[in-house]
Amino acid sequence: MVFKRRLSRSSGNDTLTKEESISEDKMQPLTKTIKKSHAPNQVEENDTVFVRLLKTSGLILKTGQNQNQLAVDQIVFQKKLFQTLRKHPSYPKVIEEFVKGLESYIEDSESFRNCLLSCERLQDEEASMSTSYSKSLIKLLLGIDILQPAIIKTLFEKLPEFLFEKPNSDGISMPRLIISQLKWLDRIVDGQDLTMKIMQLISIAPVPLQQDFVTSLPEILGDAQHADVANELSDLLMENTTPLTVPILDVLSSLRLDTNFLSKIRRLVMGKLSSLRLDDLPVIMKFILHSATATNALEVITELRKKFDLHHFMLPSQFLASQNKLKSKGGASSSGIQESTSKDSIVLLFDVIKSAVRYDKTISEAWIKAIESIASVAEHKIFDMAMLLVIYSTSTHTKKYIERVLRSKIRLGHIEKHLLENTFCVHDMVLKDICPSILSLAQSLFHSQDPSIISFGSLLYTYAFRFFDTYCQQVTSLLQLVQSCTEQSPRASALYYDEFANLIQEGKLAPKTLEWAGQNIFNDFQDAFVVDLCVVPKGDFPFPVKALYGLEEYNTRDGIAVNLLPLLSWKFAEDSGQMTSQEPGQKLVSALCLAPYFRLLRLCVARQHNGNLEEIDGLLDCPLFLTDLEPGERLESMSAKERSFMCSLIFFTLNWFREVMNAFCLQTPPEIKGKLLTRLKDIVGLQEILEKYLAVTPDYVPPLAHFDLETLNGIPHSTSASAKNRKKTKIGGIKRKADGSKVLSPDKLSKEDNTECDPELSGRSHLDKESIEMEGKKSVSLQNYHAFFRELDIEVFSILHCGLVTKVILDTDMHTEATEVMQLGPPELLFLLEDLSYKLENKLTPSFAKRIPFFKNKGSWNVGFSHLHQKSTQEVVHCVVQLLAPMCNHLENIHNYFQCSVAETHAADRQGGKTQESHIMSSCYQKLLQIFHSLFAWSGFFHTGNRNLLYSGLEVLASRLKQIERDHPLDELISQSFNYLQNFHHSIPNFKCGLYLLRLLMVLLEKSTAPAQKKLKIASMAKQFLCRVWPHGEEEKSSGFNDQLHDVLCIYLEHTDSVLKAIEEIAGIGVPELINSPKGASSSTFPSLTRDTFVIFFRVMMAKLEKTVKGLQAGTAADAQQIHEEKLLYWNMAVRDFTILINLIKVFDSRPVLHVCLKYGRLFVEAFLKQCMPLLDFSFRKHRDDVLSLLETFQLDTRLLHHLCGHSKIHQDTRLTKHVPLLKKTLELLVCRVKAMLVLNNCREAFWLGNLKNRDLQGEEILSQNSQRILTAECEDDRTVHISQSMEDDEPEASDEEEQGDESGDSSD
Repeated sequence: MVFKRRLSRSSGNDTLTKEESISEDKMQPLTKTIKKSHAPNQVEENDTVFVRLLKTSGLILKTGQNQNQLAVDQIVFQKKLFQTLRKHPSYPKVIEEFVKGLESYIEDSESFRNCLLSCERLQDEEASMSTSYSKSLIKLLLGIDILQPAIIKTLFEKLPEFLFEKPNSDGISMPRLIISQLKWLDRIVDGQDLTMKIMQLISIAPVPLQQDFVTSLPEILGDAQHADVANELSDLLMENTTPLTVPILDVLSSLRLDTNFLSKIRRLVMGKLSSLRLDDLPVIMKFILHSATATNALEVITELRKKFDLHHFMLPSQFLASQNKLKSKGGASSSGIQESTSKDSIVLLFDVIKSAVRYDKTISEAWIKAIESIASVAEHKIFDMAMLLVIYSTSTHTKKYIERVLRSKIRLGHIEKHLLENTFCVHDMVLKDICPSILSLAQSLFHSQDPSIISFGSLLYTYAFRFFDTYCQQVTSLLQLVQSCTEQSPRASALYYDEFANLIQEGKLAPKTLEWAGQNIFNDFQDAFVVDLCVVPKGDFPFPVKALYGLEEYNTRDGIAVNLLPLLSWKFAEDSGQMTSQEPGQKLVSALCLAPYFRLLRLCVARQHNGNLEEIDGLLDCPLFLTDLEPGERLESMSAKERSFMCSLIFFTLNWFREVMNAFCLQTPPEIKGKLLTRLKDIVGLQEILEKYLAVTPDYVPPLAHFDLETLNGIPHSTSASAKNRKKTKIGGIKRKADGSKVLSPDKLSKEDNTECDPELSGRSHLDKESIEMEGKKSVSLQNYHAFFRELDIEVFSILHCGLVTKVILDTDMHTEATEVMQLGPPELLFLLEDLSYKLENKLTPSFAKRIPFFKNKGSWNVGFSHLHQKSTQEVVHCVVQLLAPMCNHLENIHNYFQCSVAETHAADRQGGKTQESHIMSSCYQKLLQIFHSLFAWSGFFHTGNRNLLYSGLEVLASRLKQIERDHPLDELISQSFNYLQNFHHSIPNFKCGLYLLRLLMVLLEKSTAPAQKKLKIASMAKQFLCRVWPHGEEEKSSGFNDQLHDVLCIYLEHTDSVLKAIEEIAGIGVPELINSPKGASSSTFPSLTRDTFVIFFRVMMAKLEKTVKGLQAGTAADAQQIHEEKLLYWNMAVRDFTILINLIKVFDSRPVLHVCLKYGRLFVEAFLKQCMPLLDFSFRKHRDDVLSLLETFQLDTRLLHHLCGHSKIHQDTRLTKHVPLLKKTLELLVCRVKAMLVLNNCREAFWLGNLKNRDLQGEEILSQNSQRILTAECEDDRTVHISQSMEDDEPEASDEEEQGDESGDSSD
């Protein structure tokens, strides 16, 4: 139990409060020598003015240790004495006599003490007119104004006698008792004098009394003296040492002071923070927060954040104990009372902060803003996280603000998991008191759509459960209850096992709970799923049982096996109506739970043995009871139910092997690595067999592999039936004596679990709509079934460190035949790279960039990635960066493979198709480039906190060319990495790989500060890919290839130094070659340009041409002549390109081509109007021939556009005709604009009108169409230029003055 102490502290001596000082009835005699002795319990009898006037006023002095007696009310006594003194004949001299009598009387220590202690009241309390407690004689006298100055003087003269005496046996400190008389007086007659006396006393008193005297000041002095005493204390603070710092600041917090003065003191205190003690912090914090105002609160809190580090004040043993709470939860503290006191001080510190933020809105908001402004991950402190939680619980009006700040920082990755965990470790005592608010915050974050925010909310729940003992006491009973409630539902049990595994993996269970779980899980798994190899299960199974996939020669007496087929057969028997009733007390065992339970087991063992899985390593190489899985010729003769059974059996086997990979991937012994490679080959081989079964079982729905309900709801039922993957667990050298009868499946599975193995579910599965029929057989993509495979942990990809070979020598039973070291083969490499690529696409691709079909819930995107999302993005990127070196090795090996066999491969392709090996190697090549692109395209690299990850990744690539020293400039690393990757373009095996290489180089280009040279290299490479003769396969005929071609062509035109020259080369050289080539051939210069891909080239060139001219500024008449000539030349080239392109519609007149021409033709004319016509205005006089030549060429283009409009109308193609009105309007504007330019240059007299007929694309007249008006301007060289505009038949011919809306011929001189 933590007990809170007083905020105002003394240095070890108890300070008597006002009530304590006046309520002492029995006091022990002081040790001071008594000068005068009195008989006990007698009335003081002498005839001094002092004694006589007191008796007259109603107070009787007693001798010895007896209390003085007050016969009247305290106020009545003071009034009587005051009046007696004022009316005395010798007033004011009588005051001096009275005080001398007092001084004489208090020379006796006992008498002095009695005067300082409360009086005994003789009248009834009900008759009292004032307070219910009795004041001392001295305090009563101090309440009389005419006596107060003299009494104060007497007290301060008397006080030094006791400064260095120890408290008596009764614990009374005379100095403290004297000072207490001055507290809470109704009025101070001479405040300045009293202030001076107290400060003088403080300067000579010992440290313990100094602290008490300082802390008493607010109770002694009035508001008028606050400024004076504050100045005195500030001087003392600057010249004094630490002991008085806290009392002084405590006092300053209680005084009414100027804000500028407080700011000055605060700056002084900020400089002393590191030299203070932990138990001083509450008072220091109170003063700092008290000194903040609405105008400077943010500045104060920001400075406090930077200079205040709570770890600095904690003992190393305390911090280590906090860090090791998982390992020694509940252990004894190493530093005992000192640690307990420190914890109390921390709790008290947060109490001060809570009070400040609760009652001062500016403090709470400023603190949140200060934390919100932190830009990097490294700057965030444990104290910041604790403050957000404390303010959230204390200040109601800031809840929404804090939630918004947290969401933002979580998305940016600023608040990492270890920061939150350490916050709960260090401040568990503080956070325990606000646990309900923490849970409320977690619930609010759970409502977010962002997985990272949901994960953070989950961590809040987790740490509250883990660190607050109150919530951990019933864990074991809760787990037992959940397990018993889920036993009859395999799906619920599997969910329970997966979630339980997550708790263990993230260290959320106390050691005792983990120990209990380990014993039960081990035994239950062994009983349910593992049998002796020597006992082959007997029963009426649908297929013969056989032990397969064992990795060692087992002794049948000692070996174990996973009892898979018999477990699955119970479901098959139930569906066939052959199931016997379940015996009472038998535990339901389902194959659905095999993989989840194994994951739970291996994580439990790993947690208990520091990652060592030797206790369960027998499960890595033990066989499974299956049947012959290769279908062979029997596939067509099998019933639908039998094929579904085989599919389920393979799915369960694959998921078992996947969990085995997850379990043992981090084990270091070489023999285990070799066995993992074999298991990986088993997975690849089983997937090939599974594809054969799925191709002939279209209605089959696989058994669930992920069981989270949220994910289940997020997946369309037709595509998958399960949810979020959970982290998995494994076992090893366990065995049991059992036969098939010991493990029973239920006589009746719940309806929710019928997907385990049932080919006749209601409704057809829509799983593989992409299946195509080829040569009488159906092909299936297992990627459509990814939701039904257990997730591979990212640690599995450490296998990529193995080398690359193409063959492994195995015997017929999949055992290693030779002692040759096993290495990673191409199919296994492709399997790993595909999975890693999907993971990076899911984790690193921004949510807005993910192409999720509109009918799919967002949850379906995350199916199979739940373990991945339990890691932060930075953790995933770090893991991939660690894999860059082995992936570069594989990339280089594949590069060498294609370099050495390019001639043979191309020859084989020309003869009929790629070899299987080259196809796999090409896919590996593509996936490696895709992974590199996903990694380096991650937007998080732009945050300064992640720059070290970018440096690490680039260093790996750059070091492949030459040795790189540490701390190289970023741009140099980028250049070296660019050069390294560029070298691979010679061995690119297909067009898609080339596109990914270009995209990867573009990502590096974006990060470079000198991109010019790299841009040209990218353009050159893209052109090479366009000009290369690629092997022709199915992908070149698909829509995917068209998209890839579009992207490569765009990259080429975006990065080339002259877009116009590049377009002219393609349109002027490549296209004529295509036109003159036989059907089915391609351009010899650009082999990727065929009749099928022409529309891609045409669309990209028209779009890039329009974009290029649109970005060219028109300039002004004031520009230099050279600039006018350059721009005019540029527009001549652009119009020439436009002419070449637009005339191609006479040859390629398909609707997509015409659509592109209408859309971008109008946009080009608009750009001509806006960008070129102003240039022609002020270039006409000096470059008349050039301008007229340009307009003459462009007039032919606009006429062809007009013909295209007529063609669209005559064919009534709505997709084309919707562009006609805008195009015609643009042509009208061009007519008017050209005429205006000619008028500006004094050529108006050259205009005349005529008729123009509508024609089709081939120039043939369209007889039924509207007549045309034509405006022609004749030039001196007899040339004519026409810009035509369609008019209605019934519209009369217009004169040359009717220019608005006319169809104009272009101008001629």
